[in-house]
Amino acid sequence: MSESGRDIGEMPEVVDPVRKEKAKTDFKYYCEVYHPETFCLGWSDDHLTVIARIERCVLEGGLFALAMPRGMGKTSLCETAAEWVLLYGHIDFVALVGSDKDSAVEMLDSIKSEIENNEHLLADFPEVCFPVQALEGINQRAKGQLYKGKLTRISWKGDSIALPSIEGSAASGGIIKVAGITGRVRGMKFKRPDGRQARPSMAIIDDPQTDESAKSPSQCKAREEVVAKAILGLTGPGGKPIAALMPCTVIQPGDMADKLLDRSEYPDWQGERMKLVYEFPTNMGLWDEYAKVREESFGQHGDIRDATAFYLKNRKAMDKGAKVAWDERFEAGEASAIQNAMNLFIRNPISFWSEYQNEPLPETEIDAEAITVDMILEKTRDIKSGRIPLDSEWITAGIDVQGKVLYWQTIAWSSEFTGTVLDYGAYPDPKRKYFTLREIKKTLRRAHPGAGLEGAIYAGLDELTKSLMDREWVREDGDRMKIVKGLIDANWGESTDVVYQFAAESVHRAIFSPSHGKGYGAAIAPMSEYKKKRGDQIGNHWRIPGIKGKRTVRHMLIDTNYWKSMLHERISVMKGDPGCLYILGKESEKEKHRMLAEHLTGEHKVRVEAKGRKVDEWKPKPNQDNHFFDTSVLCAVGASMMGAKVFGVFDPANRVQEEIDPSKCVRERLR
Repeated sequence: MSESGRDIGEMPEVVDPVRKEKAKTDFKYYCEVYHPETFCLGWSDDHLTVIARIERCVLEGGLFALAMPRGMGKTSLCETAAEWVLLYGHIDFVALVGSDKDSAVEMLDSIKSEIENNEHLLADFPEVCFPVQALEGINQRAKGQLYKGKLTRISWKGDSIALPSIEGSAASGGIIKVAGITGRVRGMKFKRPDGRQARPSMAIIDDPQTDESAKSPSQCKAREEVVAKAILGLTGPGGKPIAALMPCTVIQPGDMADKLLDRSEYPDWQGERMKLVYEFPTNMGLWDEYAKVREESFGQHGDIRDATAFYLKNRKAMDKGAKVAWDERFEAGEASAIQNAMNLFIRNPISFWSEYQNEPLPETEIDAEAITVDMILEKTRDIKSGRIPLDSEWITAGIDVQGKVLYWQTIAWSSEFTGTVLDYGAYPDPKRKYFTLREIKKTLRRAHPGAGLEGAIYAGLDELTKSLMDREWVREDGDRMKIVKGLIDANWGESTDVVYQFAAESVHRAIFSPSHGKGYGAAIAPMSEYKKKRGDQIGNHWRIPGIKGKRTVRHMLIDTNYWKSMLHERISVMKGDPGCLYILGKESEKEKHRMLAEHLTGEHKVRVEAKGRKVDEWKPKPNQDNHFFDTSVLCAVGASMMGAKVFGVFDPANRVQEEIDPSKCVRERLR
């Protein structure tokens, strides 16, 4: 009775043997018939090239590095390739290697899910899928599973699988095992349930580097050596040369992927470097206009509808000269693959060149001007009376909306842009001096049980702004001061609409406004070239468009590259000089502000040159919070709105009109 209960019973027949046989050596056909939901769009020429390389790697062997743009499905193709080679018995042991073990396990989980749930595979590969599905998700059943009285010897673990051993099955005993590239790769083996040792005959190395490792020559070298020595030697002494596929992205010039794609440096690797855009449009001036319309559309509607309308109106001229890799790649709200590619380019030109073109821009780190945590902690400003500095003319606030919490900050400013950080924190209060976003437990949703994400954000903004507006600070001369301007970042995910709704309905709507930050990079026309329209308010690298569309409140648009550079200049000013940024507090207690200082150094700037312009573009440092850097920027822009100026810096809001038409003045006053 026990054996009967462990036996999976009669094996289903293959539904379509002809289809199954055709897909044996035709990987493209295999993808189309067994994964129609994954590969539902038409193939590009680059996809067909990659498919041909995968077939060659599997059927003939070889080493292939494939640099494809993000979103082109390189990981899906490689996961499907691993499945294909095992189901047909082309390869009996595949090693999945990721940038770390967790990423490799994710790939294995995806493959396991297909074998367990894909009805197309069950129809033609019952010898594999039927025994796996018989486990019903209970992996402990694998050890005793029987088919016709014999053990299937199936293994279904978190970091490795062995397919069922079924007589007559080409996939019998096929193995996948995972590892991180910096983990235990060397000497990878798998002990089969029957006691035999197996070694990999194929390796799939998926995106083997991280943003951090790509910037480190030593880490790049170490990973190159792991590939060259450990992974390529997995078959063991005297074994057949391993076949290897490496889907990758070039993150930095000269990084690991960049070198392995260079056939002059690594002739054994057959590298293919593919791009999202092979030819840019010839009329980039129209795309600069499009970028401005797109920005305004986000502010007014929360989407790009106005930008798409502009594109459709001018499509012929805007498409001229453009050549993109995949004509079917575009998203809802977009009209073409060219528009999709240019949206990605406008969103972040630096990451576009690496993640989508595999040609990262050369970057010049400005290390000599880098601000350190210790430099910031030295900028304490102790007012003995416990009050705020006499030079304080305005107090501004900044709120950075995150899914878990709201980061907030208040800074007092002088007319010369001398700033003093008065207070900062998060709502709900984590009740700790030092915390990171990742480890926060007391979230907006927990503080407001029963509310959805948008409702929790709204309630959080309501309580936080009331708390901030109830506060008073006493200046050294006895004057009492309150916040006069606050900006709320409306860029985070699902927060845009709720921030606008709050700004329209709040009792403090005259103080707090929605804001949208965007880095105007070297490849984009600067905000200073924007032509003022009726109803616009323009300042020093910020502007407030007139109200249009469904929005009932005005919003602020900010060039974050300029203002982050501006803020770091305030930090680098010597104590005592005008324009310095301080932290209110005692010298002896400066360590309690370390979290703030780390946020203010949570990004680094790189000098980028494009289209004749040089711009310091800001990029976040890996695994480091920067939210109080964002709130500081919002506070600084608020001070600019109130009239704070740095000597020698041109501010469009304070320009003097050279010629005045008296009749025009009369008409404006009558209006």
